[in-house]
Amino acid sequence: MSSCIFQMETVGQIIRKKRESLGLLLRQVSAYVDIDQAILSKIERNERKPNKDLIFKIAEILQLDKEELLIQFMSDRIADEIADEDCASRVLKVAEQKIKYIKSHQ
Repeated sequence: MSSCIFQMETVGQIIRKKRESLGLLLRQVSAYVDIDQAILSKIERNERKPNKDLIFKIAEILQLDKEELLIQFMSDRIADEIADEDCASRVLKVAEQKIKYIKSHQ
């Protein structure tokens, strides 16, 4: 899966599209990842956010690249948090610099 293809889709949209393309029902996927079918439905509709462990389980059953789905998941979280801020682009640039600093000093 190429991340550039999915950058504008939410994790929920990616999950639903892939699940449907594989011909899997909500109940099949939810049973595999051990969550209620209603929760998975809400994740697909972006009404509920999954956690990292659930992302990995869903990626496994849907044959998605775990790292790519995690990147989409985390980018959704960041975008949701700062999208309404006028300085969102600057926030991302500063965060990137901080991450580089932290990693270089570990």
